[in-house]
Amino acid sequence: MLILEIAGKEYSIELYDNPAAKDFAAALPQTIAMSRWGGEYYGRLAAPVAAKGETRDTFAVGEVALWPPGNAFCIFFGPTPASDCDEPKMASPGVPLGRLTGDATPLDKLGPSVKATLRRA
Repeated sequence: MLILEIAGKEYSIELYDNPAAKDFAAALPQTIAMSRWGGEYYGRLAAPVAAKGETRDTFAVGEVALWPPGNAFCIFFGPTPASDCDEPKMASPGVPLGRLTGDATPLDKLGPSVKATLRRA
């Protein structure tokens, strides 16, 4: 279990059981600057995370993922500019890392950029 702190609110992240999620957790704690792309926040991680395992470009609201081309951590809370329906879609395939255990939709009320801190619970 991880803790994501963003805009003064804490979210719990339940990690998936895959190699990329384990590498990601080992690289924490980190504070990253995140930019908004529709219903997604993304930010470059300070330490590289190996993009091992399943990749896909469509995610559920509340999922978090690694975008390998930018070594970026992504949080999905709604459709993105690449979406062709209500599901969030990455610009290119990413590796699913886990999901927020609570409601991700409050992230939609935040601005074009945020600072996020990730740490182990």
